[in-house]
Amino acid sequence: MDFKDEIKQLSERIEKLKTNLLTEEATKNALILPLLKSLGYDVFNPLEVMPEFICDIGTKKGEKIDYAIMNNNEPILLIECKHWNQELTLHDNQLLRYFHVSKAKFGLLTNGIIYRFYTDLETPNKMDEKPFLEINLLDLKSHHIDELKKFHKTYFNIDSILSSASELKYTSQLKAVLSKEFANPSPEFVKLLSKQIYEGMITPKLLEQFTSLVKKSISNLISDTISERLKSALKSETAQEENNESTRPTKETSANENNVVTTTEELEGYMVVKAILREVIDISKVIYRDAQTYFAILFENNNRKPICRLYFNGNKKYIATFDKDKKETKNHIESLDDIYKYGDLLKETVKNYMGSEKK
Repeated sequence: MDFKDEIKQLSERIEKLKTNLLTEEATKNALILPLLKSLGYDVFNPLEVMPEFICDIGTKKGEKIDYAIMNNNEPILLIECKHWNQELTLHDNQLLRYFHVSKAKFGLLTNGIIYRFYTDLETPNKMDEKPFLEINLLDLKSHHIDELKKFHKTYFNIDSILSSASELKYTSQLKAVLSKEFANPSPEFVKLLSKQIYEGMITPKLLEQFTSLVKKSISNLISDTISERLKSALKSETAQEENNESTRPTKETSANENNVVTTTEELEGYMVVKAILREVIDISKVIYRDAQTYFAILFENNNRKPICRLYFNGNKKYIATFDKDKKETKNHIESLDDIYKYGDLLKETVKNYMGSEKK
């Protein structure tokens, strides 16, 4: 099993285990140590993973931090652990106090679900108050796994991590700022954009009007961008389908012969579903079969494993989802974008099928 699969497997087991982890020690054993093991460290070897690492601070002797990743008898990563249900805060935290008296260049604050990595980008030997990398194992992105892999024993390189730390830190902060502005544009942001297209004075009344226009423009821009990407992906998908025409299943061919017409809108809906599921599964396993009354999207081309159905043939559009007992529920949607509202449910359906395979 490669590193990516190990991290995804750990992510999947969190939901199953967390309610049974009543203490911080249980969180360490069930969630945090397995991650360190996935990073290539021998958690039972104190020369690699030192539990209760001692950091003397001034007159205070014998102060301890939960773990230290060691290399040549020197700490390279200090780890402070919390219970999985506890919020992570640096206020008066041991990690903040211990960092400057240690030779470690990185600090990690975690509750087994969220992992926050720190270093000293702003002031040498003083840990930054904001992490340069934050990873939520319940909301994994592919680039998160790539960054986490840099801390793997095999690939660990201080200079390499530091070279990307600054960019990661400020990129994540800028994304947060933009996300906030997109959701609720501030007066300063609205004025900045308005001055690009309006030469007059921005009065309070105009500011209110432009705020509404900015929100609408942002929404339209995002929708247009998603639509263009889907169309581009659809063209690629269609080209691939045409190249593989001879290898298509017999059932699908006969269905087409029975006056089943697969519309562009159905294929675009299929691409939206694949985009949603890309985070949790190899999308080559997401297959569609069209019928006269609905457009079925299946897991591993198996009729017994429906992911969803699209009903686009009538005046109204519906997406049908399935629960654990495969009971179908039809949900009315206004546009393809509304499919994203059911993203978590679609991911859960696929995870249930994946879980049943392992039993």
